[in-house]
Amino acid sequence: MATIKDIAEEAGVSIATVSNVIRNANSHVSAETVERIQAIMKKLNYTPNMSARALVSKKSKIIGVLSYVGKVGEFRPDPFLGILFRAIESALSKKGYYMLQKTISSEKELQDLYASWNLTGIIVHAAFEGTFFEQLESLPCPCVLIDSYIKNCPFPNVGIEDFKGSYLATKHLIQNGHKNIAFVSPAIYENGVVRERFEGYKAALKEAGIAFSEENIFNVNALDEGEKIASEIQNRHDITAIFATADMLAYGIMSALQKAGLKIPDDISIVGFDDLFCSSMITPALTTVRQDLNQRAMMAVNVLTGIIENDESVKNTMLAVELIERDSVRKL
Repeated sequence: MATIKDIAEEAGVSIATVSNVIRNANSHVSAETVERIQAIMKKLNYTPNMSARALVSKKSKIIGVLSYVGKVGEFRPDPFLGILFRAIESALSKKGYYMLQKTISSEKELQDLYASWNLTGIIVHAAFEGTFFEQLESLPCPCVLIDSYIKNCPFPNVGIEDFKGSYLATKHLIQNGHKNIAFVSPAIYENGVVRERFEGYKAALKEAGIAFSEENIFNVNALDEGEKIASEIQNRHDITAIFATADMLAYGIMSALQKAGLKIPDDISIVGFDDLFCSSMITPALTTVRQDLNQRAMMAVNVLTGIIENDESVKNTMLAVELIERDSVRKL
């Protein structure tokens, strides 16, 4: 395996010069020399030792991308997070950073993770107020949140128009003649994404003069429990439409209802949220609220690297959503 010494000898320069090129500290190195060293590194298939560089520079170039699940065993596969995290990794790579993706189940685990990897920054998905967030505040590195509505938060948040998206989905069902609309979601916490979508749902009902009913609210423990909730909805013959706050939920509900002999949208209409890649391929194709995950990932990375590079103009970002009409809604 090639070393910095090997590269320096072949390039006819000092080890310090090679080190400067690796660290992008090239102000005192000629462009010709930089190009020569980089060509030799490529030829020798040299990969920098990030751990060693971290000890010297105090910056690891490693960004922690975290999800908090509360306790061990709670995590379940979620295509939404998979797509988001892959997009974040791609955006970080383009900027010369490395991603460490981790599911955190305790405040101590968060502290240990930071200490072990000397993280340069952290991106956290769906943080809530509590001891985990307090521990996050205590870490001496910049942090950016995705999908968080914590009040007076010291960290910038990259969010989407959750309220508007839910409002558009519910309004679309109402415009198609539906009045008894089920709202299906995970638990509704204060200052959370689901709360925003719940408020958007209620706003659309109120605007149309439709009375809100607690009996039309269905909660699940995880996004893969759509099939479980479908049996409850199936027994409610007055419900003509469903708004599911995530496409993953919608998929499970649709599958269970169709197995039970119901036709979508002939017997019941459904709208999702996210516009995951499968939503256009299932039968019937799912009407849903689209958010651009690649744009969100890029924005979160830009905000975080801006903080790392001392850009004081960094602030909260709210990205637009749009309703994508497909085949899962029928006009009454």
